[in-house]
Amino acid sequence: MEIATVVAKRSTCLRHKNGAVLVKNKHILSTGYNGAPTGLPHCEEEGGCIRAIKNIPSGERHELCRGAHAEANAIIQAALHGISTENSIMYTTHHPCVMCTKLLINAKIEEVIYKTRYPDKLSIELLKKTGIITRQYGDKESRC
Repeated sequence: MEIATVVAKRSTCLRHKNGAVLVKNKHILSTGYNGAPTGLPHCEEEGGCIRAIKNIPSGERHELCRGAHAEANAIIQAALHGISTENSIMYTTHHPCVMCTKLLINAKIEEVIYKTRYPDKLSIELLKKTGIITRQYGDKESRC
């Protein structure tokens, strides 16, 4: 989890600094942090965070955010380098949102260990249905 926390420091998001690390057989496969897509200006260069400006609560209206999430970026980095994510573990600074949860399911990630809870009921429901092991860092194993 310490590595995910360090990776989060690279985040360009004005609202949350999130980091993710994909691990398999005790080896790091890839990392990701949240921020604007490659080659596009960061939110601070574009007039600020639209979700903050519109006072949108955390966990809602993800589609308005210009940034890609840490979990998604970790999966994308693995894909770009031809690395399979099947049966891997994701360490992430925040519980994944529903959008990232769908990516985790399709990437066949078997476990998610997160540091901070995130208010996304659908994400929790989907993780339970798929049987992905989900636990808060420091807790014993649970099925979300």
